[in-house]
Amino acid sequence: MTTDTPTPEDAAGTAPEPTAAELNPETLLAELEGQKQRLAEMSDAYLRAKAEVENVRRRADEDISKARKFAVESFAEAMLPIMDSLEAAIATPNASVETVLEGVHATRRQLASALERNKVIEINPGQGTKFDPHQHQAISVVPAPTQDANTVVTVLQKGFLIADRVLRPALVTVSAPK
Repeated sequence: MTTDTPTPEDAAGTAPEPTAAELNPETLLAELEGQKQRLAEMSDAYLRAKAEVENVRRRADEDISKARKFAVESFAEAMLPIMDSLEAAIATPNASVETVLEGVHATRRQLASALERNKVIEINPGQGTKFDPHQHQAISVVPAPTQDANTVVTVLQKGFLIADRVLRPALVTVSAPK
């Protein structure tokens, strides 16, 4: 009894019979040699990519190290003229008080300009300004009947911001609640 219906063994997915070309050792050897060549190329590409990643990481680490080392270079350059002005003042011990005061004002202007160029901004709230705990530090609370509660009465010491970050808060006295 022969039937054309598949038997359960055929339905299970047995592999078809290999062809004569697939059984040929030379063909198999050539195919394996091709796979070996592709594997060698992929291995080489992987090693090159890995080396490139290591080089990029090393260069990035060096750049970060240099950036940290020389981060204050522009700020230091801005401070050098101020140092020169102070040394010039020291070099003239017999200068009059008016001359020294004029030099001090000029040096302060240089310093303010250098700080501003390096994004160091003064925090100097005016009288009556609303107290901001993020930029001001209250030293005391005083009665101030002419001002609203929690406003700046006096500035004892200016504060400074650097790139929108508080470097030092302004020291202030604040008006007491009524």
